[in-house]
Amino acid sequence: MARIGVDVGGTNTDIILETFTTDSVGAGAYRHKVPSTTEDQSIGVLKGVIEVCEKAGIKRNEVSTIVHGTTVATNISIEHNGAEVGMLTTKGFRDILHIGRHKRPHNFSLHFDVPWQSNPLVKRRNRIPISERILPPSGEVEVSLDEEEVRQAARKFKESGISSVIVGFLFSFLNKEHELRAKEIVLEEIPDAYVCCSCEVVDAMREYERFSTTAMNAYVGPKTALYLKNLERQLNENGIDADLRIIQSNGGLATVDSCCEKPVNILMSGPAGGVIGGNFFADLDDEKNIITVDIGGTSADISTLAEGDIKIMNPRDSYVGGHPVMVPMIDLITIGAGGGSIAYIDEAGGFQVGPRSAGSMPGPACYGRGGEEPTVTDANILLGRLDADQMLGGDLKIDPDLSYKAIKEKIADPLGLSVRDAALGIIKIVNNNMALAIRSNSVARGVDPREFMLMPFGGAGPVHGPALAEEVNAKGVIAPPAPGITSAAGLLTTNLQYEVTRSYLCELTSVRDRHAEALQSLLEELDMEAVNKLVKDGVEASQIKLTRFAECRYHGQGFELRAEIPEGELTRGSIQQVVENFHRQHDIDYGYRYDDAEVELVTLRVVGESASKMLEWKELEPANGKGFEEAVMYERDTTFADGQTLVTPRYDRDKLLYGHIVYGPALIMQHDSTSLVPPGWSASVSRFGNLMISKNKLTYGV
Repeated sequence: MARIGVDVGGTNTDIILETFTTDSVGAGAYRHKVPSTTEDQSIGVLKGVIEVCEKAGIKRNEVSTIVHGTTVATNISIEHNGAEVGMLTTKGFRDILHIGRHKRPHNFSLHFDVPWQSNPLVKRRNRIPISERILPPSGEVEVSLDEEEVRQAARKFKESGISSVIVGFLFSFLNKEHELRAKEIVLEEIPDAYVCCSCEVVDAMREYERFSTTAMNAYVGPKTALYLKNLERQLNENGIDADLRIIQSNGGLATVDSCCEKPVNILMSGPAGGVIGGNFFADLDDEKNIITVDIGGTSADISTLAEGDIKIMNPRDSYVGGHPVMVPMIDLITIGAGGGSIAYIDEAGGFQVGPRSAGSMPGPACYGRGGEEPTVTDANILLGRLDADQMLGGDLKIDPDLSYKAIKEKIADPLGLSVRDAALGIIKIVNNNMALAIRSNSVARGVDPREFMLMPFGGAGPVHGPALAEEVNAKGVIAPPAPGITSAAGLLTTNLQYEVTRSYLCELTSVRDRHAEALQSLLEELDMEAVNKLVKDGVEASQIKLTRFAECRYHGQGFELRAEIPEGELTRGSIQQVVENFHRQHDIDYGYRYDDAEVELVTLRVVGESASKMLEWKELEPANGKGFEEAVMYERDTTFADGQTLVTPRYDRDKLLYGHIVYGPALIMQHDSTSLVPPGWSASVSRFGNLMISKNKLTYGV
């Protein structure tokens, strides 16, 4: 039996297959890459899965599980090509989605775009007010639902060709009755409609964020569901009867059915696998403080992990395509910087790189697929940092003359630069763009990069790693054993996971008995809901782990932080522990705490997960002073960041053993990536195959 991790990027689809018939991943793991098919990701996924099975020499029906990271939902939200959505909402609150909150994207700019107004998820003409009203704090019904109005609205949607509908009523998190009944009526009128209620998507307070999240769910839902169901069907038709699992934005896995119902949970599916994979490889060598930088063909995804903790973003910061999306997401930043990022001269004569990308088709100019614009990959080829005859082990045919031509015509000649200086400029600009993003995810949040190792991966990651580490003053660089498929490997190291929430406002510091009883009752309901979701996926109840959180704030604050709730029955003692956990988290995030201030609970959250089999990674054979010469390949000229061109040896990474040290200048070559070791730096091979690259030699060997 075997399982497969498949991560779809903007340029390549990365695949790793792990068999269970061997006792080590060295003999039982197979890596593969295919070009991403942007017109339909499932084409590239299916091709890659079939080819990696052939490469491993296993039958297709031996694959038991496929874990998939996809950018389908993300691309829909960014490209604004989702479904036409209709909305039923409480009379008098039709324009909540347009007004938003008083917080503006750029407070002091007179010329800025407001995405929720310029590109609304639900057009105003498709937002129909309904007579109904629920009152806080008890959820009491003041105005009963006007079912005839709902029915007439559904018929209007049908006449307009709208088949994706959301129901968002005021205070439905206190009483779901009206929303669920409205959904029933819509389905009676439009049986094949994609309908979702705000209480089903995000059962928490704050109408604007709740409505926006539900609208995003319906906006990306039909196309995402079509893609996932189509992929599942194609796999089955090709003899691959495997359980298909999708990684969610929070790093947990979910079933296809669950993701079809709530595709808003997989908006950051693609980048999540990279953070988890980076953490996995760093943890093998006991490195806990890392900054992951996933540099692919189109974008760079950056996340800071302190003490091995993958941080979940605060809901107030969760935006996708400019719209607030109140679902749990791994805390990361994505910028348009990758191997395919295009260099150009803007209208004002400025030298720019990205965010526009050449993608996989036509790709960088050197690919010879019709691309004529210079990219970061073209610059690396021209500078000798990537060898044209070694890309993907020689499988990817590269023409360096096309790189030279593109950089000369589009950058060097217009700016009056030499071609070499133009190429160096491309690298310097893209590195600076990434360094700014790294600082915003670390220094700007009180994290000192000098205490962190930078972990660059993705096909383009390790060649940029040392320059980025020097730019942000990181302690050093970790190039994982398989940089090009680190995200795919991360998919095989995470658990099946669901999160359920319920809003309940009360003071915790001076909690009353009736509130404590209500909280205990709500936690039991949430526990059962999380367990039922996992049991539905075939998980035994004994294999389920539940973690409870209270999302709290100081009285008067506008947003919350997570504080863990102790296991067992909720008592006054455990409530006080929640208060202390909140104080501690506030101190970590903001550098201060108010021990005497009232702490207010806003939302309860329960995370249910079932542990999956972890990816096994084989230790390298110790060098014991031998074998280094066998890794030497050849020498070629390479131009470094300071402009000097040096004859630089190349090493075959697959032949390096635990304890080998490579002194710069050097390029360490492998099928899916190239690691750069500048002059004055050294790379030490760790026990599990990580390259520890540093100015001050880090010795992980013997």
